[in-house]
Order: sequence, then C-alpha cells, then structure tokens
Amino acid sequence: MKLCFFVFLIQFLFTHGHCDSDIHIGYKVTIPVPTEYSEGFTGRAFIIESIQMFPNFKVALSVESGEQKYSCSLDVFLGDVKVWSSGHFSRFYTTEKCVLELTQSGDLQLKGSEDLLGWKAGTSGQGVERLNLLRTGNLVLVDALDRIKWQSFNFPTNIMLWGQRLNVRTHLTSFPNNSTSFFSFEIQHDKLALNLNSDKVNYTYWEFKPLDNQNITFIKVGNKGVDIFGDLYTKIDQIPSGGFQPLQFMALGNETGNLGLYYYSTEKGKFEASFLAINNTCDLPLACKPYGICTLSDVCSCIRFITRDGMDSNCSNGISSGGYCGKNQVEMVELPGVTTVLKGTRVKDKVRREKCSDLCLDDCNCTAALFSFDLGECFLYGLVRGVKQVLLGNESSYYFVKVLKGSGGGKAKSSGLRKWVLVVVGVADGLILVVVLGGIGYYVIQKRRKNLQNIDNTS
Repeated sequence: MKLCFFVFLIQFLFTHGHCDSDIHIGYKVTIPVPTEYSEGFTGRAFIIESIQMFPNFKVALSVESGEQKYSCSLDVFLGDVKVWSSGHFSRFYTTEKCVLELTQSGDLQLKGSEDLLGWKAGTSGQGVERLNLLRTGNLVLVDALDRIKWQSFNFPTNIMLWGQRLNVRTHLTSFPNNSTSFFSFEIQHDKLALNLNSDKVNYTYWEFKPLDNQNITFIKVGNKGVDIFGDLYTKIDQIPSGGFQPLQFMALGNETGNLGLYYYSTEKGKFEASFLAINNTCDLPLACKPYGICTLSDVCSCIRFITRDGMDSNCSNGISSGGYCGKNQVEMVELPGVTTVLKGTRVKDKVRREKCSDLCLDDCNCTAALFSFDLGECFLYGLVRGVKQVLLGNESSYYFVKVLKGSGGGKAKSSGLRKWVLVVVGVADGLILVVVLGGIGYYVIQKRRKNLQNIDNTS
C-alpha cells in the first residue's frame, strides 16, 4: 500500500512528492473549490493506491460539479470505476475548500469552509490509529491491534465487490438522473429482487428465488457468479456469470436499473458484463419516459388517444391524473395489447375486472391498474412506467390508465384508442421492416449484378 498525492483540475495537473504507507491520525488534506461554477469539473486527490492487482484500487478526495454546485466526497475507485462514495446517498456541497481529516480522536471527517462538517465515520474515541485500504477494496479504520472500527463494506452503494458480503435486509441502490424514483437490489429471506422505488412504494421488476424455496442468509460475489448462502451458512444456489473470466464486482445501473456482473477485459482495457439480469430493453422499468410504451420493436412511443375535441395528446401532456379521484374528475381507459413489467401493490381480495378499475378510480394516489385474468389478481400503481406492448391475442392481463375526465373517452372511445395505438406502433414496426427488406433487396440486386459481370468477363 502506498500514498501518492495529486490533484486533477480540468486541464491542470499538480503533483506533490509526498508518499507514505498509511494515513495516521492527524492527517489532513485540502482541495480548493473553484469560485465560479463550471459544468463537468472534477478535482481529485488520490491519497492511497493498492499495488496487489491490476486494475488496482485507489482512494480519492473528490470535488465534482452538479446542480450548479460543488460536492465534496471520499471515493474508492477500481481502475476508472467508482465503487464506493461517501456522497452516494447524500451529497455534501461546499464552497472554497474540501477537507479530509483523520482527527486526533480517531474520527474520519469531511469538512468545508469555516470547518463546516459534511460527513464523518463516527469513530471518535474508539482507539482508531489509521486509515487503510484492503486488497478487496474495503476502506477501513483500524486501531493499534488492526481491529476494524469502521469499514466501507458496511455501507454499500450501487456496487458490490468481489468478496463483499451482503446480509438479508441489506440492499444496493442507484439513482437515475432527473428522476424522483430510485432503483434497489434487495436481499430478502425468500428471494433477490430488483425494485423501482417511487413515493415510498416498491415495484418489483425482476426477482430470483433459490432452489427448493430455501431461506437466504447472505450473498457474496464469487469468481463465477453470485453465491447464495442459507440458514446453516451453506451455499444453496448461485446466479452464474456465464463467463470464464473471474468476476470483480456486481453493479446496479444508475440509469437502467439493470443488474450486471463484471470482469476486467485485458484485451479491451475495460470492464465488461458477463451477465445481465435483463436482456430485453422493454423489460427495463424506465425504458421509456412517463406515459410511454416500449413497442415490439424496442422503440418508445407515447400513449396516445383521441380527445373529445378531436385533438390527440401524447405521453403525460393532458392525461396526468396524479392526485385526482372519483368519477366526476377522472376515468379509466383500457390499453389493449399493453402490460407493465412492474409488479404493483396487489389488492388483498380477488376482485373482478371492473372492480379493479374502480379501485384505482377511487384512489387519489393511483394512476394505473393491472388486472390478471389468469389469476384474478388486481394491482394498483402510483406511476405509469415500465409499460410495454404485447402481441394482441397473447394478453394475460388488462392494463388501465387513469385520465382526466373527458380526455380519454372511457368506453365510448376504447375502439378509437385501440386503432390509434396500433397505428403508432405499426408505423414504428413498419419503418424497421422497410429498412430490413430494403437492405435484403439491395444485397440481392448487387449480388446478381456481380454474377452477371463475372459471366460477361469469362465469356
């Protein structure tokens, strides 16, 4: 383990010839924060670097731009990938300076101007002597006997490193840009699940249950997949990576919400996915924007319908119904050939299709409903996301969207809705079909011309 300190600010590189083996109490490092805001700015001081592997782990004090402000954080990198950050859940915004200090009392702290405290490990008075980076990427505070008093592994972000262990009721989280929702990968007693979290409601869009419905105690990332352990700390199942290269981490994507297992490709010089939980674009929860449909061609189209004045609305324009309820204000419109990848809040008692629609109609927090006629179950939703098209005739459910009174047309406009949705989807599919057939036709014509030229040359 060695310490090499340098700061990268936009296009300027400052190096300081200061190297040490460990960070001990009393250590302090400062990065200046620019006075004027600059989008895309990043300043870092790498303070510890491991030498046991390639790519190696590095610890950095970082200043980054975002939301017209500068944040200060302590980060761990594996190569160029940020695998842990003190600012994952809550960013510490500061001006003038960003300071990392391991105090004499043994607490690791981030401070701003005028010693404003932005983050701390909370280990004051526990005998901490130094900060260390283990070969697993675990950042630890230890005492004189090397006993761990704090570790980054206990505060998972969106990445789980090789050898890291996550117990039941812990989770990974990721936060897409410009969204009030967030993703979570959760370890439950009976399954592993991917959830979209919105307004304190969890909508599951992928899950994995171990063999024979055994209880889960914890999981670990091994060389060949995610190992699942049961009550007696014995391995009961595995999510295989499907690759031959040793894994280095599992990540929950910030923008897609997809779960992936990653290895380092020496040929390409970057991390590659050997396993993805979801391989179809339309099965991703945020594949399209609100009130959008992911079509059979994996392209997005807005939910469209004929309004009573003859004009059409698309996506959330004119049909957003959040906060409205009752037949005097809103109505439910069925979207034929459409379902959702999200598992909503299930109504406890089995109800009929019409009752399922009415339950959403009367609930001010409900914006959509899904009725499964195979199981007779009703699910309610507080958002219209994860919507995708299915082949007509293959539907196993009815999907209803709540719209403002008079904009959707209810039952009277259901035939118009069916026709309009098919026209929108048909155009998208038709364009793709024209391109494909055109390419094939061009290839056949060119090949025929070449054959005729060859015949002419030989004759």
